[in-house]
Amino acid sequence: MAMSKAHKEALAEGRRAARAIKAYLQALATPKRRGRPVDPARLQEKIAQLDERIRGEADPLRRVELIQARLDAMAALDAAQASDDLAELEKGFVEYAAGYSERKGITYAAWREAGVPASVLKAAGIKRTRRA
Repeated sequence: MAMSKAHKEALAEGRRAARAIKAYLQALATPKRRGRPVDPARLQEKIAQLDERIRGEADPLRRVELIQARLDAMAALDAAQASDDLAELEKGFVEYAAGYSERKGITYAAWREAGVPASVLKAAGIKRTRRA
């Protein structure tokens, strides 16, 4: 039996909603970096400098240490760029959360316990209510 176009579209919409909500929740669960904020431009400069030093290093042991420092800087750059994406992920959550909550029976309290800020739930249109 073939599915109707409307049914296929509804399934695709459900998958988009689930992906957006899951991505936002995963971003919230990522531990926050303590200390001074990291400047992505500065990290890119550091990576370029380390590349130069690696090419010119004659000592193989020191070269491996520089390679590790470059890998660490690249990981820090990825983490810094991922934190910038939180606002975009939040927009996706806000777009889909109300409908998803209604379909799945997820309450305000469950979202709060999962770490979603009250301001985001308010923007998504999820109200504090008691379940009967």
